Amino acid sequence: MAIIAKKIQDIKTKAIGELKESFGNAENYIFTDYRGLTVEQITNLRKQLRAKDVEYTVVKNNFARIAFEQMGTPDVSSYLVGPTAVAITPKDANEVAKIFYDFLKENPALKVKGALVGDVVYDAAKTEAFSKLPGRLELISMLMSVMNGPARNLATALNDVPSRLVRTVKAVADQKGA
Repeated sequence: MAIIAKKIQDIKTKAIGELKESFGNAENYIFTDYRGLTVEQITNLRKQLRAKDVEYTVVKNNFARIAFEQMGTPDVSSYLVGPTAVAITPKDANEVAKIFYDFLKENPALKVKGALVGDVVYDAAKTEAFSKLPGRLELISMLMSVMNGPARNLATALNDVPSRLVRTVKAVADQKGA
């Protein structure tokens, strides 16, 4: 539990407001512990995340906790302990989780603490399982493939009847010609 000061400093209020504003642009958040990573590794990770329009920010735990409370999100204070960096994902959190777990294979110093996806809080194990699921675009392509299958089969069947007739007529013509 955080200590609440009697006199609130303007700088802290402004910092919480800025955090709330950056958190407000997204609905998915992944919390990590970045201890043990070199500057080069973090820069590489940020570059990968930036390609997906993800903001990866080191936060002050108390400020982030207050910002999340003011936004009315589920309680994520258990993930705001120790050095914390938050990936703010405006789009598909699944793709971002995949980036983290792929990065984790090469750099085991990174630790994924958990995630807030929509209004659901995931712990580290659930976040890892979530990263293994197909992403939104993959699911859409699977659905479109399934929906396109019957139409493709019908077109093939309708095309097969005239081609069989042509082959039969040609076979009869070849037989009469011989």
